[in-house]
Amino acid sequence: MTKPHPLSHTREQITALDNELLALLAKRRALSLDVARSKEVDIRPIRDTQREKELLARLVKQGREQGLDAHYVLSLYQSIIEDSVLNQQAYLQGRANPDLQKQQYNIAYLGARGSYSYLAATRYCERRQVGMQDLGCKSFDEIVQAVESGHADYGFLPIENTSSGSINEVYDVLQHTSLAIVGETTIEVGHCLLAKPGTNVKQIKTIYAHPQPISQCSRYLSQHGEFKLEYCSSSAEAMERVLEADDNSVAAIGSVEGGALYQLEAVEHELANQKINQSRFIVVARKAIAVPEQLPAKTTLIMATGQKPGALVEALLILKAHDLNMSKLESRPIPGTPWEEMFYLDLDANLASDEMQQALKELERITRFIKVLGCYPCETVNPTQLSNSQLMIEPTTSREADQQAKEKQDAKHQRHSLAEHPQVTSVICRQLQIGNGQFGAIAQLALSQESDHYGQLAKQIKEAGFQAVTVSELNTNPMANRQLSEMRRALNQFDLACIVAIEHESELTLASDHADMLLISGKQMHNRDLLEQVGALHMPVILERNTMASLDEWLGAAEVILAAGNQQLVLSEAGIRTFNEQQRPTLDLSGLISLKERSHLPVLLNTRYACQQEELASQAGAAKALKADGLVLGVSDPQQLKGHSDILARLYRG
Repeated sequence: MTKPHPLSHTREQITALDNELLALLAKRRALSLDVARSKEVDIRPIRDTQREKELLARLVKQGREQGLDAHYVLSLYQSIIEDSVLNQQAYLQGRANPDLQKQQYNIAYLGARGSYSYLAATRYCERRQVGMQDLGCKSFDEIVQAVESGHADYGFLPIENTSSGSINEVYDVLQHTSLAIVGETTIEVGHCLLAKPGTNVKQIKTIYAHPQPISQCSRYLSQHGEFKLEYCSSSAEAMERVLEADDNSVAAIGSVEGGALYQLEAVEHELANQKINQSRFIVVARKAIAVPEQLPAKTTLIMATGQKPGALVEALLILKAHDLNMSKLESRPIPGTPWEEMFYLDLDANLASDEMQQALKELERITRFIKVLGCYPCETVNPTQLSNSQLMIEPTTSREADQQAKEKQDAKHQRHSLAEHPQVTSVICRQLQIGNGQFGAIAQLALSQESDHYGQLAKQIKEAGFQAVTVSELNTNPMANRQLSEMRRALNQFDLACIVAIEHESELTLASDHADMLLISGKQMHNRDLLEQVGALHMPVILERNTMASLDEWLGAAEVILAAGNQQLVLSEAGIRTFNEQQRPTLDLSGLISLKERSHLPVLLNTRYACQQEELASQAGAAKALKADGLVLGVSDPQQLKGHSDILARLYRG
């Protein structure tokens, strides 16, 4: 047997290869600037997705021939392409604004060195290969004042986070400044528990943190009720207080990079509620910039619509008519004018484009106030993907097939199985009782902007025989937070349970703040991160079946919620895709029979999407006869409640 080389020799070889790789990456990056110079002359778009696909397919094929995993090669080159795209954008942006180019910039940001704002500013300057003179500030107002007064060239403001949502205070600051948005950057936010070297988590009694990280790490913190929370103005202040305390009983929430600046070590990693936790920052300056037409651009504006029904819809239809995509819509109260809102919009468009200019002219005619906050390059680079055939994914091996068969055989021992739990589960929420012989009735309606009649509607729903109301379509309502609060108040008066439907993962925080019970829409049935999050909550959950999902896939999704700890789970059959001529889902009544034979979880039948009005009575009767545990009826018009009342009366008598 050949004696292996000493470990030190092998490590030296790896180090030499790493040095070569870095040199080659630097050379490749320099060549990408030559590409940008060519595109500057030819006025061609930064990205050529067809070429990217051909490049990735060729590299994946070559990698497999050398024993490299296809996904590893794909992920590696997606990162390289992203760097190349952003590098070219920064070059062309600088060329389009030569009077703004400097070797070093004064940057105002929240907190001190080590804060997430500091890390975002550092990354932004490194991308542009310029120096940074940092100016830490104690508030968002102070950042804006530093730029307005000329003490800083740029200000960095965190605008939103994938976990905790929009940062409303920043939107309020933007209402009252003359500064322009000139850029954006997004960073990964890796929250860690930082403490003095040698600290054990069991020693920690007090945690210092900014309110945003506390919100984003709420699940972790809820598992450690022994921690005392102390709020700080920034993550940097939190780390500084731990450093000054010189005490192993205190810790801060921050990043590994920031902690290193304060001689702190990570005691716990990955504290955030969501695995993908990112923060987006906007860059503000005294002067607006020009964005070259071949760069993907965003335009941000604020507007106040007229005080009449449908005013916001009228404005949005103008954007649709000019084929302008709105990537964000946010509403904030107008100071001094109760119940009136200012709307913030991010549009995927260049301010200089004909479509954008024409849309602005039309918006000016129908709005009471409109102002462009800035046009700037979009730094979101969506990775080019390959199909499964291009990745050459091999068919399931016999070993994998055996494993899948074993998992199927063991399904009867899973948490949803009748073998595991012979008695049908009963879920109770206010007066709504579902399962174990109890039949519940739920009305489902879209969250309307007409909140004046919530009280009367709740009274009619109660009198019709319902015990709960499901509120849906939050994402289409810019004032969902306020109106959910008003709806909840109206439902409480009649002891109706408030169920909020989650159709997008970003709605979870808003929904859980206002709901007695959550409904995960069928579109989100395969979203494992979301299922795990609701599984950690202490409130009942309804899991709706995806129209394309098998019973096994549906129960598999239920298993994720149960495994995370939440046993207050109800299933909802809303219809599956078939070949009926009406192009609408079909209620799977045979699947209902099979489900009741396999699982102890209560099952609702939701007729809102799958039944026409004349079919409701017969379908509802069939659901009751097949031992469904409850019924969901859609309410798009209060006039429907009379018919619903008759149906429920017959079911209760039966």
